[in-house]
Amino acid sequence: MKVLYILLLSVIFASCEPASTPPDKTGTSNDFSFVFLTDIHLTTERHALEGFMQAIDTINELNPDFVLTGGDNIMDALAQNYEHSDSLYDLFAEATEKLKMPVYSTLGNHEVFGLYESSGVDPSHEEYGKKLYENRIAKRFYSFDHKNWHFIVLDAIGFTEDRHYYGHIDDEQLEWLKNDLEKTGKETPIVVSTHIPLLSIGEQVMSEPTAGFSPGSIVTNANEVRQLLEQYNTKLVLQGHLHFLEDINYKGIHYITGGAVSAQWWQGPRLGMEEGFLKVDVSGKDFGWEYVDFGWEVPVD
Repeated sequence: MKVLYILLLSVIFASCEPASTPPDKTGTSNDFSFVFLTDIHLTTERHALEGFMQAIDTINELNPDFVLTGGDNIMDALAQNYEHSDSLYDLFAEATEKLKMPVYSTLGNHEVFGLYESSGVDPSHEEYGKKLYENRIAKRFYSFDHKNWHFIVLDAIGFTEDRHYYGHIDDEQLEWLKNDLEKTGKETPIVVSTHIPLLSIGEQVMSEPTAGFSPGSIVTNANEVRQLLEQYNTKLVLQGHLHFLEDINYKGIHYITGGAVSAQWWQGPRLGMEEGFLKVDVSGKDFGWEYVDFGWEVPVD
């Protein structure tokens, strides 16, 4: 197993904190660790299942308290028929059963069933859109507590009238989020998971310095969401979607875009970064993180 410590972003307000000491598994401490897996893009092709099982073996060796996925757990349901989409959900469920700890999941754009017209799926289908994901994996937004920390999982996928997705936190969620934060209070450390980022410089780095984000690459009402999170003890926002690794420390909140388990969609490294995931170590009210390269190499067929 290789452990790769990477910081792709180094600006005046960006930093990577050192990993904390290993968590105490005896139950006498509030210290713990968890793994953030994003952009798995599981499919029967490209040796993806073989690669994901190698990641799972590595996670089981690390023995975190739980796993949190960051969305795009399956390769695609946007442009696929029901049978294909459902089979990928089956594949994901069977694979994650091998993990020896609880799994919490975040909705990604590629989990949205039949949104594209090319899928041939009519919006009247009983599991159209996010319903298939909710029936097979998890609620589209929810929260949970672990030891002395509070975790919030958001649905950052909006739909356009012409059946495309864009980054958006809807009004229902915003109202729920306000209530959830109020119940949590100002002292409890908070972690947020969102597939499409709330804050990133990925486009400026991957494209050019003056490039802007498309509506499908950033949460379009992110300012409203961030300003709400800033009123509480939000420590960490975990993000996916861009297959890019960065850590932006803004107003005391780390916005970490967590790379990708699949890297270049199971076709090798992306932007020089290997297939991997985040391991987060929590100690008291602080945390550290590391990017774990689980050693996957694309097989030569």
